[in-house]
Amino acid sequence: MAKFTFNMPDVGEGVAEAEIVEWHVKPGDRVEEDQHLVDVMTDKATIDIESPVTGTVSEVSGDVGDTIAVGSMLLVIEIEGEVEISAGDEAPVEVEAQPEPEPETEPVAEEEVMPEPVAAEKSVSAKTSAKVLATPAVRKRAKELGIDLSEVKPAEDGRIRHADLDAFLSYNAGGGFAPAGKARADEEIKVIGLRKRIAQNMAASKRNIPHFSYVEEMDVTELEKMRADLNANRGSKPKLTMLPLLITAICKLLPQYPMINARYDDEGGVVTRHGGVHLGMATQTDNGLMVPVIRDAQSRNLWQLAAEITRLAGAARDGSAKSDELSGSTLTITSLGPLGGVATTPVINRPEVAIIGPNRIVERPMFVADGMGGERIEKRKLMNISISCDHRVVDGYDAASFIQELKKLVETPVLLLGE
Repeated sequence: MAKFTFNMPDVGEGVAEAEIVEWHVKPGDRVEEDQHLVDVMTDKATIDIESPVTGTVSEVSGDVGDTIAVGSMLLVIEIEGEVEISAGDEAPVEVEAQPEPEPETEPVAEEEVMPEPVAAEKSVSAKTSAKVLATPAVRKRAKELGIDLSEVKPAEDGRIRHADLDAFLSYNAGGGFAPAGKARADEEIKVIGLRKRIAQNMAASKRNIPHFSYVEEMDVTELEKMRADLNANRGSKPKLTMLPLLITAICKLLPQYPMINARYDDEGGVVTRHGGVHLGMATQTDNGLMVPVIRDAQSRNLWQLAAEITRLAGAARDGSAKSDELSGSTLTITSLGPLGGVATTPVINRPEVAIIGPNRIVERPMFVADGMGGERIEKRKLMNISISCDHRVVDGYDAASFIQELKKLVETPVLLLGE
């Protein structure tokens, strides 16, 4: 038998280390070539590491949540015959967003508090304090009803009577407010994998970037009408949501505001203004927030954007998104859809310098021109759009100007379809 030392492979994109998310083997297990060994997390993708050989696992390196450097020992496999091992041995990897394992918790038994004995009644409810003043008959009735006498407030002289029990029952049966619910056992959940990566990225963003946010209200009544008309005549094309329309408007404006579509290397002191719009799309999944990227969004029409949004969101949620689909964004858009609220102050997806957040559409009465020099009240659809920027790179005036130009496009949607 020979020992094959399998080192953590180079998974590309300059990754120097990865976090162990889940082991699928343990010492003593027999593995086949290409068998799934372990999941590791790099940036925002989970990577399946597969076995390059057939044999028996004799040793593994690291526990779930540990970080392991590329090139360091991952596990040792005993194999038949002799094998030459070089530091460059690599295993095939498949990038996939995997669900993190739920931590196991043991049920916690409630501690019973036994009361002191009472002369008139030796056995009382385990939840009832013997210090409460009450007659044996009241105590017996409280025990039969499952009432903790320490929770009953006496009406007079500190002694609980039957009338006090009746008031307590009436209050908790609907005459007052019943308890909201029962407490459950506390849980300790280890922060690993994607959730750990999100925590690290958000902390680094808030720690290093001086954020400022700007919010503007936009009348999207005409935009919504145009969207409805386009959907009514779309044929076999995908259904349009508000997002492709907003992305089109954003892409039209970015050439005039190159500092919005940029990435800032604060260590090197270099801002890169990107010509292409590689738009990150914040997507909520069962495992946490992921940001798949729409490549060259400026080159796609409304229907192509709608199809790509659907494809990427599905890939992020079902775990099939590839590494290159989860990295390299130059600007991010984030929306909570129907949960959007009145306004948000989104956190920048570092090293980008801006993030845009459309909020919920609401209907409100507004004064609008009546075409005869006067005004009339009309029901309109309104939506706030938020933008958060890195104040080291983006000035407040530039962010406000960008959003005001975006407002013009949104409120005159025919401009979106022109050159």
